[in-house]
Amino acid sequence: MWPNGFMSEIRVSFTGDDGRLGPRTLTSAVLERLRADILTTKLLPGQKLNVANLAKQFSVSLAAVREALSRLVADGLVQASDQRGFRVSPVSQADLEDVTQTRIDIEGLALRRSIERGDANWLASVEREFEALCAIPFLDVDGLNMHNEGWIVRHRIFHRTLVNACGSLWLLGFREVLHEQSERYRRLSISREANKPRNVEAEHRRIVNAILRRDADAAVAALADHFMTTMRFVKLNEPILEIKRVE
Repeated sequence: MWPNGFMSEIRVSFTGDDGRLGPRTLTSAVLERLRADILTTKLLPGQKLNVANLAKQFSVSLAAVREALSRLVADGLVQASDQRGFRVSPVSQADLEDVTQTRIDIEGLALRRSIERGDANWLASVEREFEALCAIPFLDVDGLNMHNEGWIVRHRIFHRTLVNACGSLWLLGFREVLHEQSERYRRLSISREANKPRNVEAEHRRIVNAILRRDADAAVAALADHFMTTMRFVKLNEPILEIKRVE
């Protein structure tokens, strides 16, 4: 089910400043808006998505909204039911653990292949994106306990750069789906990450240094530790994992 949902996006070169495709149709525009609202938790896990209300909100047809929601179902961000319509996919501790382990498996494989196949230009891009990420504050500049939105954009690009020499569109597509699921959990627990000591830059540096040495085992281990650390911070905020459906 998922390949039809994401392959149309990864067959085309990325055009946006954040590495994502820009909207090219009304459906794409609605899709990206809904995706952003889900990932930033403006739309909460389990929340009902009324097609007619969304069509009115975005000034588009019912068909455009249904198509956008169907594509989000393919990406695992929305659930569909014949009787109950569409809802934002719920969250749970079991799902968090599954997403994290699967991401380690998929992204670890993509990273290993990138280290084997990547050339000098790819190594230079890894260094460049790491430096660009380090140059942006981790937290919001206004002092709110939130990630800096600019950092989140660069973080997405950084992690994609680590694996984009793997040579497999399928791996990259699955990785993208898992990254978005992980990002939703991160957003839900963002205050915990802000208030607890964590040296994310050091975690990233460990991955990058191993890549530059072309030490695939060390790089994959560092990546796995990085993802597991994120999961532990999410679990600190246990109430988010108990969110029920929101009408």
